[in-house]
Amino acid sequence: MTRTKDGDFRAQLAGYSLTTAEILYRMPDHPLLLQSFIWQEYDIHPSFPRLQDFLQFWSRNLDGKLYRVTVAHRKLIGPTELRLITRDYRLH
Repeated sequence: MTRTKDGDFRAQLAGYSLTTAEILYRMPDHPLLLQSFIWQEYDIHPSFPRLQDFLQFWSRNLDGKLYRVTVAHRKLIGPTELRLITRDYRLH
């Protein structure tokens, strides 16, 4: 999914936070081996609907069975951290 920087900023103001998930899955041909996949997207904490959709897609369409998913998220900006500037001063 391609977005503009403006769209990402608007998502943050709407409550989305940067979410990173490390997905460990079993190799289809060698089930004793684990492989790591990193997924990163703006998502809503604590339900993570985009991550849930991605994991459902994975389970339905990919052969590697999920072993473990570790999620980290960081709210980058919040309404209390945003301060509007009424004047702009420039020094030469």
